[in-house]
Amino acid sequence: MEIPAVASLRAQAEPLASLSISHLSSSTRLKLADDDLSVNAYPTDCGGVIYVGAPRYRMPTEADLAKIFEVAEQAGIVWLKFDSEAAVIDGLPVFDLQDPEA
Repeated sequence: MEIPAVASLRAQAEPLASLSISHLSSSTRLKLADDDLSVNAYPTDCGGVIYVGAPRYRMPTEADLAKIFEVAEQAGIVWLKFDSEAAVIDGLPVFDLQDPEA
């Protein structure tokens, strides 16, 4: 027997994917850290969480993030969690974390 709160909470679940912060250019990483992205984002100490939506609610003006949004939307991902310890995703661009102009 399922508790009503469990079923209600499960009905509100949205897919989230964790990916390496190296998929963002240095300028986009800086905007994320400064909470200055063109889309809804929530900075963390190691990256941040960004809302994509289902369907995508807005296309980011940051070109690197826009490419990731396109793939996320096709994959049915609603939230992206960028983290320094998360996986590098095959097929997405990777930027040098040490290069200030990446």
